[in-house]
Amino acid sequence: MRKIKKGDRVVVLAGKDKGKQGTVLEIANNDRILVDGVNHVKKHQKPNPTLSRAGGIVEKALPVHVSNVALLNPATNKADRVGFRLLADGRKVRYFKSTNEVVDA
Repeated sequence: MRKIKKGDRVVVLAGKDKGKQGTVLEIANNDRILVDGVNHVKKHQKPNPTLSRAGGIVEKALPVHVSNVALLNPATNKADRVGFRLLADGRKVRYFKSTNEVVDA
């Protein structure tokens, strides 16, 4: 089970986009995630007529390392650490360490 999943609201902790919030769009690798509105770069792209691709400057989003983001706690509206806990019915769930609230209800 991962501490950060697709669809979670996260806060960027380090890098050029520090402090920005966004939603996790996808898990790129085991250790990289793609966050909406974060880590956009401009790429100078050559035209390729065989692929019918125009040339120019294209803006695209790159993945961020998972250690540079933290889950957003909606109660405090701040970044929070996440732990795992087993419920009485045997389910394994994530919870916020500061408030002991369960993330996955």
